[in-house]
Amino acid sequence: MSINYQIDSVQIKQQFTIRNKNRLYYIRHIRVVVNLDNVVNRYLLHLSINSLIDNIIKIIVLTSFLIYICNMLVKLYEDSPNQREIDKVIEVLRSGGIVIYPTDTLYAFGCDAMNVRAVEKICALKGINPDRNNLSIICYDLSDISEYARINTATFKLMRRNLPGPFTFILNTTSTLPRIYKKKKTVGIRVPDNNIIRELVNQLGSPIMTTSVKGDEDEDIEYRTNPELIYEKWGNVADIVVDGGDGGIEPSTVVDCTGDLPVIIRQGKGELIY
Repeated sequence: MSINYQIDSVQIKQQFTIRNKNRLYYIRHIRVVVNLDNVVNRYLLHLSINSLIDNIIKIIVLTSFLIYICNMLVKLYEDSPNQREIDKVIEVLRSGGIVIYPTDTLYAFGCDAMNVRAVEKICALKGINPDRNNLSIICYDLSDISEYARINTATFKLMRRNLPGPFTFILNTTSTLPRIYKKKKTVGIRVPDNNIIRELVNQLGSPIMTTSVKGDEDEDIEYRTNPELIYEKWGNVADIVVDGGDGGIEPSTVVDCTGDLPVIIRQGKGELIY
């Protein structure tokens, strides 16, 4: 994140670290451009943060506030999520922002599932083609599912035996979901066994479109499981990152329920109970 300031003849472009109780921001670099009076050329001076503290302490305070509201890492505990922190995430979701959060499997990107522009942003970020790929949403509980997907009695019983849990059930969509979900006519339904994301869905009042955070094959696995490293990598594209502790490495088990019988099309963390 880059922020420009002008103080007299000093222009500062900086990315730096600020640590407080629940947030961590990473240093990139500090570069100071000084306009020297009566000198034809402009000189670029690279200075350490220690030599600038006396002159820019008020800028540090202002910048910490700007970073705080623009690009945050917030800590939430699954057994007792803090309401103030939840409110910050909900505000981002309602404004069409992108959130990274924990589930019962992998950390995931998400947005308000009913906000088409936000869904399109995540699709572009992950290279997802809605015409060819199923989009998935997180519901708070089973009672919400019938509003967004068609479900018969047998499928409902199957889902009730397995949810909340590490499963994605593929169902036919209803007219409630926006057009972007209807191009493939099916939608993935998740009800994770994770109180953080379920409480976010509950307080948002609508489902959250979800897709896993995945890294390169040769990348350190901690960039997918450690929320601080996830923030370091993705903080420039996500509006807020929820630190819910270390994440898992196995994806959900995907079950296609659009036919006469359920079919497992990807075996993941969940062992389906029929």
